[in-house]
Amino acid sequence: MPLDYRQAHFLLSAAEPSQLPVDEGAEVAFAGRSNAGKSSALNAITDQRQLARVSKTPGRTQQINVFPILDTHRLIDLPGYGYAKAPAAMRTHWQKALPEYLENRRSLRGLVLIMDIRHPLGPLDEQMVVWAAAAELPVHVLLNKADKLSRGAAGNTLQAVRPKVIAHCPGSSVQLFSAQTRQGVSDARTKLDEWLLGGLK
Repeated sequence: MPLDYRQAHFLLSAAEPSQLPVDEGAEVAFAGRSNAGKSSALNAITDQRQLARVSKTPGRTQQINVFPILDTHRLIDLPGYGYAKAPAAMRTHWQKALPEYLENRRSLRGLVLIMDIRHPLGPLDEQMVVWAAAAELPVHVLLNKADKLSRGAAGNTLQAVRPKVIAHCPGSSVQLFSAQTRQGVSDARTKLDEWLLGGLK
């Protein structure tokens, strides 16, 4: 039975991974550059307009936000990265905290990485993929804003990005996505179901 992502709701914001809910059940983390449309993608997948705050100011998400679906299933919104105006101390903090979270969180089933299809797989995106690979976590890439490109150009980008991600992190997957038109929402939910319902530890 697929999960009903419309049931997702805000629980808390954590400044440290240690402040997250008890490490049991299953969760999937969402990450992406500050301007990749991560909040919009989360809202599209959960069919809610304001679950994740969408801001015209990049870098709004500076803490880990927790969105339970059921008592045992959670979506985790990680801080947006690559925001030049973020304080240096904050960037340093998350540079250390994020790989620790990916490596040590037993309930974490996978990482959804949101990229702007027009600027995919930048150095910081690659860093996230490498961290996930080190933690033996699968990555599912959403090439967001696919509506901004022609069908052919979007398909070409998909074909170019997929082997690079898999080379860094075997077992990963990549899809086209648009929070604006809801393209790929069903496919993204299918991947989440696969991870979240794939057996609880």
